[in-house]
Amino acid sequence: MTRPEEWVSLRSPLALRPAVECRYDLVALGEVMLRLDPGEGRVRTARTFTAWEGGGEYNAARALSRAFGLRTAVVTALADNEVGRLVEGLVLAGGVDASLVRWVPYDGIGRGARNGLNFTERGFGVRAGVGTSDRGHTAASQLRPGQVDWDALLGGVGVRWLHTGGIFAGLSESTAEVALEAVAAAQRHGTVVSYDANYRPSLWEAVGGRARAAQVNARIAEHVDVMIGTEADLAEDAPDLGDDPHEEPLAAMVERMSAAHPRFSVIATTLRTVRSASTNDWGAAAWSRGTGLLRATHRERLEVLDRVGSGDAFVAGLASALLEGEDLAAALDRGAAAGALAMTTPGDSFAASREEVLALAAGGTARVQR
Repeated sequence: MTRPEEWVSLRSPLALRPAVECRYDLVALGEVMLRLDPGEGRVRTARTFTAWEGGGEYNAARALSRAFGLRTAVVTALADNEVGRLVEGLVLAGGVDASLVRWVPYDGIGRGARNGLNFTERGFGVRAGVGTSDRGHTAASQLRPGQVDWDALLGGVGVRWLHTGGIFAGLSESTAEVALEAVAAAQRHGTVVSYDANYRPSLWEAVGGRARAAQVNARIAEHVDVMIGTEADLAEDAPDLGDDPHEEPLAAMVERMSAAHPRFSVIATTLRTVRSASTNDWGAAAWSRGTGLLRATHRERLEVLDRVGSGDAFVAGLASALLEGEDLAAALDRGAAAGALAMTTPGDSFAASREEVLALAAGGTARVQR
């Protein structure tokens, strides 16, 4: 008779550590900023803002905790002042363990270290969303190799999945080295690594642009099991697939990526066509050696309230299913559904429930539930 752990390994494309051996299902490595949102208005004319916490890597951990009931934590750094403590409180309210935060002394005005701010406009119709980050010299950007005991955390405490990405790696030269240190340690301890390449021009344009980002991402990719992104994130001379590419270029892309990076167990990417800030076509694709290329349900003309955080919700949906032992097809549909739901609410914070995600993934509609 097949034991449950053997049954899980037959379905999943990943070799995951047993949950009973680990304190955390997932740990995220990344910066957590204070997001200031003018609502339906513009930053330049705002008089009031709604405060949220947000950060690409952290957002996935929060969604895994709040929506899917998994045990998550975040490794980051904050300046120890009132803003830092506000961010800590928001992280705790999001169900993410903040005990791994590195607290940096505050000198009164932020000469040495400060906390990042992110002013975010949602956009509407022909007016695109706008993100204005104020994150230079932040505590997280100054994290350096050797400051986190990854062997103690990943091997001793126990972590099933480590998630980080190109946003954190792009903050500074030292954060790229911290990310590399973390993923190498995860490989040593059998912790699955996911990496969201997530290229942001504003982070890289002053230090080499896409070419430099591709160099950093390619080094980290040597230790990655689940790559979230496209070939362009790993090779500066990769062809541009454009929005929502058809099957043939997608299949060719994953074939090249998997050949160049044999460690990849899963390659996944979201597929978006922006018709306006308020209407997007939305889908996703994923690949593993056992399944080949798969496509999620494609949702044309999806109405968008706030698209920020939708990619992070996709990661959370995908990871939650794989952590539960689901196959890649089910995980992909769950990720795409989570991303779609994330665009229906404001802020980075994922607000849908597990039940809503599973219902939409199974073909549910927006009819009123009574």
